[in-house]
Amino acid sequence: MGTLHDHDLSTGVEVQEAEQAARQRAALLAPVEAELYARFFQVLSDPTRVRLLHLLLDAPSGRTVSALVAAVGAPQSRISTHLGCLRWCGLVQTSRAGKQVYYRIADPRVRDLLALGGAMMRDYAAGIASCGVIR
Repeated sequence: MGTLHDHDLSTGVEVQEAEQAARQRAALLAPVEAELYARFFQVLSDPTRVRLLHLLLDAPSGRTVSALVAAVGAPQSRISTHLGCLRWCGLVQTSRAGKQVYYRIADPRVRDLLALGGAMMRDYAAGIASCGVIR
């Protein structure tokens, strides 16, 4: 039979475990925040958008739609649609010079994001390429 001291220890452990469980629940993302994270990364889920971002990284003053169309080799309408998505999401911005509209990276963290993503992609390429869940 346990002593009073043993009971105090088990109660203390139970309290610590309950507090740890509460901290873990608090650390979980709320569903709305998890959805926003997923939508953020969906911006990078299209190969054309990723290519456009990489092209814009090398052009601090920006590139025109026609230059991006030529570089990617996709129809102008597709490039414009993807640029619109990137702009709406805040990753690129535009400036006008006469009739030309130039697209450029809007936030310098995009470079870091793509560099980190590329490093992780290379580390886990086999799993990423063979994942049956990701289309």
